[in-house]
Amino acid sequence: MRVGLDHFLDYDVIKDTRSVCEVSLGVYSSVPDNSLINFGNIAKPANRLIEKSSDAVGGLFKPWQTRRVAHAEADAMVIRAKADAEAAMVRAENEIQITDLHRRAFHRFIDEEAQKQMNMESILAKAVPDVEEDSNPDNMQNDWIVNFFDKSRLVSDDDMQNLWARILAGEANIPGAFSKKTINIMADLEKDDAILFQTLCRFGWYMGGDSIRPLIYDHQSDIYTRTGIDFGTLHRLETFGLVKFIEIAKFTLTASRNRGSALYFNKQVDLTLPENNTIETGKVMLTVPGQELTQICNNLQPVEGFFEYVCTKWANEGLRPSVTVNI
Repeated sequence: MRVGLDHFLDYDVIKDTRSVCEVSLGVYSSVPDNSLINFGNIAKPANRLIEKSSDAVGGLFKPWQTRRVAHAEADAMVIRAKADAEAAMVRAENEIQITDLHRRAFHRFIDEEAQKQMNMESILAKAVPDVEEDSNPDNMQNDWIVNFFDKSRLVSDDDMQNLWARILAGEANIPGAFSKKTINIMADLEKDDAILFQTLCRFGWYMGGDSIRPLIYDHQSDIYTRTGIDFGTLHRLETFGLVKFIEIAKFTLTASRNRGSALYFNKQVDLTLPENNTIETGKVMLTVPGQELTQICNNLQPVEGFFEYVCTKWANEGLRPSVTVNI
């Protein structure tokens, strides 16, 4: 890459930015201890995740870098050709302006790529401890990895990087756990949106199966609004494609028999269902991407008073809830 840039950058500029270039382009001659190639003694599955990610990232950036250099070289040639047709004084002034312009552009390019590289390495480093020993990252799709790092390389916030790292580790452990659609939605989320989604998940109950159902019965009730869950925030989560929100009607769940159970954190409730074996589950239902992202919502705490709130509602509807287990 240095040969191509010699057309419009002086040697001093290249010399000053050499170490940064090498980090950005994957040479890693002067990378920090936490780079992609220096994680110390780690388990084989985690090592394979690093290697597979590194291969995918290299395939993502090399063509892009080549195009950027080619366009820059072409632009420089056009500018020089125009400058040659002008008077000597004008040509000299233009050449000075061109040099300054490309010097600034080059420094910006290097700074941006170095930051993206740091972001990707940080996310990968955070993911490694969560890769299970019996996982097989080789089963991960290369296209998925490319798309993942294409979206996550812009994330520098530490908390958001932790969420991205859980996605990467989760996909390494169970390939197919997170769809490309989910990755693309995640890329659109601001930090406040991610916090809001995790807050919604605090209202989630397990009611058969491995997926949770946020029981939002009345979004105007204080039990919800005091945590930030209301019409506006639910609508916002719906625009991202994480939930389906209906203001007037309610979602329902039908069981195969007239007895059922529901689990809220460590409390299980037995229910007696009506004749149609159907129970209302509120105004909100998670979409498939929403369900997938619940896997990275760690360390959630139950909403104070919500268990009693739901049990009281069910009792008033004749479902006769009874707490049978404190797990």
